[in-house]
This record gives sequence, structure tokens and C-alpha cells, in this order.
Amino acid sequence: MEPSPELANVTRVQQFILLGLSTRLGVRDVLFAVFLALYLLTLLENTLIVSLICSHSELRKPMYFFLGNLSCLEMCYVSVTMPTLLLGLWVGPYHLSFVACMTQLFFFIVLICTECTLLASMAYDRYVAIRPLHYPLLMRPQVCVGLALTSWLGGLVVSVAKTTCIASLSYCGPNVLNQFFCDVSPLLNLSCTHVALTELVDFISAIVILWGSLLVALASYVAIGRAVLRMPSAAARHKAFSTCASHLVVVGIFYSVTIFIYARPSRIEAMDLNKELSVIYTVATPLCNPVIYCLRNREVQAAFRRSLHWS
Repeated sequence: MEPSPELANVTRVQQFILLGLSTRLGVRDVLFAVFLALYLLTLLENTLIVSLICSHSELRKPMYFFLGNLSCLEMCYVSVTMPTLLLGLWVGPYHLSFVACMTQLFFFIVLICTECTLLASMAYDRYVAIRPLHYPLLMRPQVCVGLALTSWLGGLVVSVAKTTCIASLSYCGPNVLNQFFCDVSPLLNLSCTHVALTELVDFISAIVILWGSLLVALASYVAIGRAVLRMPSAAARHKAFSTCASHLVVVGIFYSVTIFIYARPSRIEAMDLNKELSVIYTVATPLCNPVIYCLRNREVQAAFRRSLHWS
């Protein structure tokens, strides 16, 4: 049987063209140097945190267990998106095979969903910490491991569902992604088949993961704020508020950008604004998280000084 003319004219896209962060040659050279330095600094910060937590027994507490998980996640997270960002700045628009694009998308979704739930777990840990009598019971090692595993497995399940739906769509041209990595919205915009089911899966998973974890984090920080207000010492209140405020800034920026891009019931057109916003949660957040959550911590600073002294 001869194929219909419509089917004969449809050729499945075998590769995508990523435009990258910028197409201007002079700007690309400067941005390449900047983002390469930021990438290496992010890897250095998070490697330092993981090594300190593993080598110092006084840091083997629930809070640092979650921070170690976050640092491992950030190193993987930034290593999924940054290489293609740097490649685009080095060579300009380039081709990426369909399989490589879907692989990058899979790991990106795993890591961004895991980070959402892990940040919520960390906020819950800090909320429980304001109740010292209950903390050893509520945050015993089994609970900490369970929360971390739930975060990673949840991200894996969501990624399998979303990547499978997106990979099963037909892409028959054009094949140009106005982005520096393979992201959900640009891929949906290129599909030449009906994407209502895929959009629904994407929207529901974003609502559950993003909004659910955000509500847990906000509820925890509100409870922490109330406990801080009841502290008798003004100095203690100021110190606690400064710590919580810095955490909230990072969490707020990360969630606000990701919710704006992903937790919407319709596809987002491929605009330069989306690329600029993507830089915030793919580059800026992994760079700032180690400083905000860990490197400003006195116990971590003391462990770092001891490590320098021993060396």
C-alpha cells in the first residue's frame, strides 16, 4: 500500500538547532568567559561543601545532610545545562541530535523537580529545628534519608512521564529552538501533532511539584518567622531574620521564575525573555545556593578553617 501524500511529506526531525543565549559574535566571547568562570566557581563551591560535610563529624546533622544533597544536585544540575550554553557561546547556533536533546531534557526535569522538593524538605527541617525537644525524633536519620529519596524518586517519576510524552510527539519542522538547552516549552512549540495531553501532563506535574513544594516551604518559613518574633533578644531576632530572609530570597526567585515558565496551562512562545529567565534558575541559583545556605554558616566556616589548618 502506498503511503498517503500527507504522511509521505512528513519527515521526522532527527536533530534540533539551538540558537543559544546570544548570536552576536562580540557579545558571545565575553559571555563565554563569564559563564565558564561561573560554572567553575559553582562546581568549586559545591565540591567544597560536600567534602567538608563528609570529612567533619560535627557536620553530620540533618541540616547538613540536606545541604550535601543539594550541593550534589547543584553540581549535576548545572552540568546538564551549562555545557550546551557554553557550546552555543563558543560556536554560535549548533545542531543537537534528537536523542541527545531528549536525554538532556530528561536529566533537566529530574533535577529541577528534585530541587523543588528538596528545598521544601530543607525548609521543613528548619521548621522542626525550632522545636528542640521534638527535633531528634522528627528528623532522625531514617526520616532524613526518606525525605531525600522521595525528592529524587519523585523527580525521576515526573521526568519519565514528561519526557516520554514529549519524545513521542512528532516534530516535522521547523527544528530551531530559541533556547540554550532542550526545554519543555520550546519543544512543545515545535511539535506538529496535537499536544493537549502532553500540555496537561506538564501542567499537572508543575502544579503538584512546584506549587506543592512552594506551599510547604512558605508554611515552614511562616512558622519560623512566628517563632523568631517570640524570641526575647533583639540581637537573636535580627540574626534569625537575616538568615531566613536570605533563604527566602533564593527560594522566592527560584520558585517565581520556574512557576512563571512551567506552571501555566498553555505553551509559552519562544522569546528571548524566556532565555534570560532560564539563566536565573540554571546558573544564578546553583551559584548562590552554596553561599546562602552553607558558606555563611559559622559551623561550616569553622570546619573550613580547620581543614586549612590540617593541610
